[in-house]
Amino acid sequence: MGERSAARMPRGGLRWLLLLGCLCALALCSSGTSPGFVGRITAPGLDYARQVAVAGLREKLARLVLPDFSGSLHVRVFGQVDYHFGRLTIQSFQLPNSAVAPVPGVGLRLTITNAFTSLTGKWKVRKRWLRDSGSFDLKVERISISVTLRLGSGPAGRPTVSTSNCSASISDVDMHISGRFGWLYNLFHRSIESAFREAMEGRVCDEVRSSVSTKLQPFLHTLPVTANIDKVAGIDYSLVGPPVATDSSVDLALKGEFFSITHRSPAPFSPPTMALPEAHDRMLYFGVSTYFFNTAGLVYYTAGALTYAITDDMIPKDIQLRLNTTSMAALIPQLKLLYPNMAMKLRVSPSSAPALAITPEMLSLQPLVDVQAFAILPNSTLAPLFIIGVSTTISAQVSVNATKIYGSLKLGRMMMSLKHSDVGPFSVQLMEALINFSAAGILMPQVNARLAEGFPLPLPDDVQLSSVFLRLQQGFLLFGADVRYG
Repeated sequence: MGERSAARMPRGGLRWLLLLGCLCALALCSSGTSPGFVGRITAPGLDYARQVAVAGLREKLARLVLPDFSGSLHVRVFGQVDYHFGRLTIQSFQLPNSAVAPVPGVGLRLTITNAFTSLTGKWKVRKRWLRDSGSFDLKVERISISVTLRLGSGPAGRPTVSTSNCSASISDVDMHISGRFGWLYNLFHRSIESAFREAMEGRVCDEVRSSVSTKLQPFLHTLPVTANIDKVAGIDYSLVGPPVATDSSVDLALKGEFFSITHRSPAPFSPPTMALPEAHDRMLYFGVSTYFFNTAGLVYYTAGALTYAITDDMIPKDIQLRLNTTSMAALIPQLKLLYPNMAMKLRVSPSSAPALAITPEMLSLQPLVDVQAFAILPNSTLAPLFIIGVSTTISAQVSVNATKIYGSLKLGRMMMSLKHSDVGPFSVQLMEALINFSAAGILMPQVNARLAEGFPLPLPDDVQLSSVFLRLQQGFLLFGADVRYG
């Protein structure tokens, strides 16, 4: 597993912490209006991306295929001499100095300076009676490359990248030719060097454009814009606009919203404004707003997925108070008269969609829950008995490692009141022990067992997070991390 970092959070429900399951999309996303998720790639993050990109480019340039050079030159005394230089093989290609910088309004600019390479090849010349062949060595130094990447978003909200500008220049080319007529070769080797310089400058930019279109863009497409969580809900983490490059970072914005699988409709509330702090010790920073969490609560509440049933077989045998009318008659005498010797069922459900509040001090959720009791009649139908309203605060701990997010919930003190009774008045305090046990001993372990399995973060292929931390801000959860690729 990787390093975990934790932040305290009060209550949600089984699905509430799924919301964090989007968290990684950010590694590549964008900016726009009213996002539920915001992100920032800082200078250290851009520099790490530079290192990975330059390493990949170096491997690609080391396999560069250069054309053969053939032609004729007029040499005094000899007249026209035909030549051919071919089978060029790159021995090494080094990119020692590189830098990346945001270009406001465009994207990123990668510059490489003082690059160098060495090549070998075969040559031959022909002039009626004069024929010769051999090998040559070529040293190319002080290569400079500048490429500008335009960042954007496609129609489906996927991140896009393209090469808006590329230039390459070579300052020094030195060719050493072996052969019997060295003085003759020196007459035209400068023309060969010039032709080689021109061809290589063009091929370098061709390889850069190819790397962007065949490697970088497909890599970005490994980041899905939606993900189905279960049969009830999915997450939309598409971009709400293109990435915004500033002087020192690339800022990102995602929709960050849960939606119903069966009936998608807009949320009746808007995301709050999030302002990421000016922190730069991590490669990535993400802001996960209350909107992200609360759209999950709304979707699962509307689908009825936050409703749980409790029956007697779920209560340990050593508990004296049973969930049946005979046992409960000690608390509510009317039950023995109206529904003698019948099993009971409790239905626990929120009376409204849960709403999360985030402050620098705590993550709090204060759901209002109805506990409705039924008698199970001999024909298996349910006879309503009473409804008890419960209010509480549930705290939780959220943790993240390299690829997953985890959570655990802790139930706070519950306040109860009798909302309706079909069996006459009674004191809800008499039911407190049973409801407390049912919530703390049955429901919460089920929820925590699921949360302990963790939920995968939607990261692009081969990307993991490290040095993760979570911090509470006003209205959102701040998430910082470094990145490992490969």
